[in-house]
Amino acid sequence: MELKFSIIIPVYNRPQEIEELLASLTKQTYSKSFEVIVVEDGSENSSKNIIENYSDKLTLKYFVKENSGAGASRNFGMQQAKGNYFIIFDSDCIIPENYLVEVEKALQENFTDAYGGADAAHESFTVIQKAINYSMTSFLTTGGIRGSKKAVDKFQPRSFNFGISKKAFEVTHGFSLLKIGEDIDLTFRLWKNNFETQFIENAFVYHKRRSTFQQFFKQTFAFGKGRPQLNKRYPNTAKITYWFPTLFILSFFISILFLLIGVKLFALLFAFYFLILFIDSLQKSKSILVATTSIVTTFIQFLGYGLGFLKGIIFKKN
Repeated sequence: MELKFSIIIPVYNRPQEIEELLASLTKQTYSKSFEVIVVEDGSENSSKNIIENYSDKLTLKYFVKENSGAGASRNFGMQQAKGNYFIIFDSDCIIPENYLVEVEKALQENFTDAYGGADAAHESFTVIQKAINYSMTSFLTTGGIRGSKKAVDKFQPRSFNFGISKKAFEVTHGFSLLKIGEDIDLTFRLWKNNFETQFIENAFVYHKRRSTFQQFFKQTFAFGKGRPQLNKRYPNTAKITYWFPTLFILSFFISILFLLIGVKLFALLFAFYFLILFIDSLQKSKSILVATTSIVTTFIQFLGYGLGFLKGIIFKKN
């Protein structure tokens, strides 16, 4: 099958980010044509002027619609697309020059109706953004499921870097109305309809994610809160590992209580873990500041996801 790519980008009040993304797409080494569809999801801060600046550099389509959430906007964009394979990016991504080349190469060698890729930290990112990227992709924190093919069993693509064939979109009808976990929900429905997914290691993006500790906590809390709902929808996908962040946080605070009564062993175990994490982050980032901040972002990640997951379990809807 000859691949014809349509890139779908929902955007909400982030014109500066969409400019960086579009600029990176103009630098693709991919020799074939591709279209870019930007869907303005009811933004108050419009990206129209930015889009117009790139209208002569890319094959661009720009749509404005009422706010309905990222999932519905992605679906809308795919409905307007002319290609036979859709690539979805979040607006806070920067795309490496060889991205489309790597995707085409991988799909020609092993075609699947959906794929996902990793995210990495760009040199222009802030210290916090680089630390968040480490916490979200490291084997020591998440098992490396977002950053390494070796850590992937049956890959669940994430919506910031997600590819899906037109056929698979038409069968599954794309993303659901879930606000959190809609990409994982789509993956489960792809599998249910016998579509395969794969992890394309070289098809990574530079994903900015959140830029403050507070924003990162709110994001991970939402992730954790949404997981029990997915487990309820798809009971056979539930894993004991989803409890790990909650158990980590509870164990951490228990270790502090033991420390207050003179029992140091448990606190020392946590100190050893964070020391190993610091050394690993330092080796990867070559920055003491990023490595130190990685300890903070890792704790925030466990705290946010763990508390969110616990709340989702206790207050989950019937």
